[in-house]
Amino acid sequence: MKSYQFEEYGEELVENVAAEPSVAGGQVLIKISACGVCHSDIHIWEGYFGLGGDKKLDIKGKRKLPFTLGHEIVGEVVAVGPDVTSVKVGEQHVVYPWIGCDECPTCDAGNGHLCNRPRALGVDVDGGYSDHLLVPHEKYLLDYGDLPKELACTYTCSGLTAYSAIKKVKPLADNGTLMIIGCGGVGLAGMAIVKSVTNAKVYVADIDPEKRQAGLDAGAEAAFDPNDRDQFKEIMRLTDGGVNAAIDFVGAESSARFGASILAKAGRLVIVGLFGGNFSLPLPMFPIKAIGIEGSMVGSLAEMHELMELAKAGKLNALTLDERPMNEAYNALTDLQKGNVVGRVVLKN
Repeated sequence: MKSYQFEEYGEELVENVAAEPSVAGGQVLIKISACGVCHSDIHIWEGYFGLGGDKKLDIKGKRKLPFTLGHEIVGEVVAVGPDVTSVKVGEQHVVYPWIGCDECPTCDAGNGHLCNRPRALGVDVDGGYSDHLLVPHEKYLLDYGDLPKELACTYTCSGLTAYSAIKKVKPLADNGTLMIIGCGGVGLAGMAIVKSVTNAKVYVADIDPEKRQAGLDAGAEAAFDPNDRDQFKEIMRLTDGGVNAAIDFVGAESSARFGASILAKAGRLVIVGLFGGNFSLPLPMFPIKAIGIEGSMVGSLAEMHELMELAKAGKLNALTLDERPMNEAYNALTDLQKGNVVGRVVLKN
């Protein structure tokens, strides 16, 4: 089994070879055909999240090195354990990676993605920058119909993350207005999904002109530079006092501050991005404007099934993909780190 791993945090990925894992119980062995590259891969590789100033949240935890990144995974079933009943060798599946302990109340409630003892693929245990992957249970494998495999794999993180966030704002956004902040990979995944979930007027904001254009090409009503004060005034004019909801797919100090500033009364900001930093808001503004700010982390297995049904039914718009061979994993990671990617990078075996 060939994998592209980091042996020290922040160091170059190296090619390592090991024996293929054997299956037992309800496990399934997948031969990986494609794996998306996600911005959260950068944080895992670096070993921390930035909290603003010189503060960092260390996320090295108990992760064993060398480690294989990659959680947007699609592949072919090549072996199944004796307890597997619904998955057969030769089938093609996407892999839901947000796996919990399967024993706690959170997991029992269907929220394994929020488990305090996570076993997420490519995050807590080895993932998809490889040619094979051991999946702990068949329930984490989903059919993707006739979708291209390169597209299908992106739905397991960028797609799912966007879908779950959009569902959170749907009650406010329906028949109203929604601002998508950040037109990177996840933001554009949100643009591909949003019209299948809500009838809101959708606007986008990004500091990069090329990415603003990508947002317009994806169907936004208008695109704005969040650093331009005149454009802020235009947003407030167009929306008659602010948007009903905003989703921050960047998660930086400036993007969160912008998102909070453009909310209408009773509006809600959902923060998805993990760029890092902090921001402050005067406490009286929460009750005066009756606004809410919440976080959203990926999505549940049930939401993954919902999203795949939408995708297979052809209800999601096209997504720009940057396809590269698996052995370019390190270059793809550093390109994403430098902001040199428009759309979603997918590595292929």
